[in-house]
Amino acid sequence: MTDISRRTGLTAAAAALLAGTAATATPASATPRTPRTPRGPRGRALQRGVDAIRATGASGVLAEVRDARGRTTARAGVADLGDPAKGPVPWGAYYRIGSDTKTYTATVVLQLVGEGRLRLTDTVERWLPGAIRGHGNDGRRITVTNLLRQTSGLNDYITAESGDFTPDAYRRNRFRSQTPKEQLAAALAGPPQWLPDAGDPAEERRWGYSNTNYVVAGMLVEAVTGHPWAQEVHERIIEPLGLRHTFMPGSSPYVPQPTATGYTYFPEETRPVDTTLGYGGGADGCLISTTHDHGVFLRALLGGRLLRPAQLAAMKSTVPVRDWVPADGVRYGLGIACRPLAGRDDGIWFHGGTSLGCVSEGGVTPDGATSVTGAAFTLRLDSAETHDRQARAVLRMVDETLAAAA
Repeated sequence: MTDISRRTGLTAAAAALLAGTAATATPASATPRTPRTPRGPRGRALQRGVDAIRATGASGVLAEVRDARGRTTARAGVADLGDPAKGPVPWGAYYRIGSDTKTYTATVVLQLVGEGRLRLTDTVERWLPGAIRGHGNDGRRITVTNLLRQTSGLNDYITAESGDFTPDAYRRNRFRSQTPKEQLAAALAGPPQWLPDAGDPAEERRWGYSNTNYVVAGMLVEAVTGHPWAQEVHERIIEPLGLRHTFMPGSSPYVPQPTATGYTYFPEETRPVDTTLGYGGGADGCLISTTHDHGVFLRALLGGRLLRPAQLAAMKSTVPVRDWVPADGVRYGLGIACRPLAGRDDGIWFHGGTSLGCVSEGGVTPDGATSVTGAAFTLRLDSAETHDRQARAVLRMVDETLAAAA
């Protein structure tokens, strides 16, 4: 199982509306244990949002809002549809954050830029000679900026290699991992969507979401540093921020406990399939984390703790995108996107990620003061209507909670 981009997969929460909702407000340093009534406008907004996602059919939902005053967590639904004894979704549950991983990868790349070891205008060819060639693909026309901003024109390896998408195919392949070179080869098997402007490729404005861009970004990190992408993410982000519950699973298909069962409704299937096990990709989407850790990361990033001012400004340099998420005014930067928010002149920043069995969503204010992070433990691929309903509910949870926290 690889990360499913928000453009190539329909996302939604599952059916079976079962019992189990609660919320808790705790100090920033504490671990939520005992459910309590939500406190204040932000706590009530978060719980309403979580309940609304569950009402779209989610088996379980977990979310957190965090600022300098502390954090409030909320949950709804159950840990396992087939085993009521497992109770509600556990506090602090681990989940695959999917394409939210891309923001971590972009942060490492921009740190290398800030250190003078890499330039945003460097081409892929300079660091990975001959890696992008054939069928009209040309690494001499693709810069670091194009990769991070999704303006390279590279095909998405997930779409390129898609075959049977059935429960049986999932079970056959759930222990199968891929190397970055294998993923890139799949993307290069056909002509690109476009080649960036030869005169100034870094300023290309055409946009197309492709997981391949971040596979190549991970390869660049290794070429520049001489270290694996995972080591650089750990030493530059995970360790300094004390993210004790964020890690790369490598080729392991398992999610550690505590967690909730992840379900997927496959096309033309009427029952959910347990898709908790699966390979999650690499620099494009492999990270496993918690709502708490991911919120700490987002606040640190937008608060200026991870990037120098010039590189954070570059990350926020965006191009307009359409048909990526069901929201107006979305713009994509270097590994992070922004959208308007009612009541805030400066909007919010976000990314989000989808994997088999889990939908990750979050948002953070431009100053890093407040973050909202959440996970729905079901992915529905059988209905565009259900997909759209859940996607809108997830975005609404983030928007309304951040608006209440203002």
